[in-house]
Amino acid sequence: MPPDTAQPRKLAFAAFVRKALDDARAIRAWTGVEVARRTGVSRQTINRWLRGDWTTDPEPQRVVAFCEGLGISPTVAFGILGWDRSAPARPAPPPPPMDPDVEALLRRLVDPNVSEAEKFHIRETIRYLAYRPPLRIERERGQERAG
Repeated sequence: MPPDTAQPRKLAFAAFVRKALDDARAIRAWTGVEVARRTGVSRQTINRWLRGDWTTDPEPQRVVAFCEGLGISPTVAFGILGWDRSAPARPAPPPPPMDPDVEALLRRLVDPNVSEAEKFHIRETIRYLAYRPPLRIERERGQERAG
């Protein structure tokens, strides 16, 4: 790629990555560490993309992992990078069935009539429940079944 076209591509890809991270932070309340964990792309790599600090193109499999981990079509990133867009994209897998209570929480998180304070509490509660250790009762039941 000639140097005169490399810089605009880097800036455009950096803007794409920044928007994806901002969306993950705003919609899912994911930190940079969480994005790296869920996409399988290291924080160092993501930071290099953000700075446009790469001499060779990003590895396609990492771009795909980043995009799919965030629910973005990789063809968008491929287009920004100027890669072959004529290749058929893999169809997105159907979303898993969602519990109605989880759907209700997600609707509240995107509802403009719900205060930011309430959205913050919803996210914090979800984060706590997602990462809390199993309750003692659950562990004892598991041991009873195993024993």
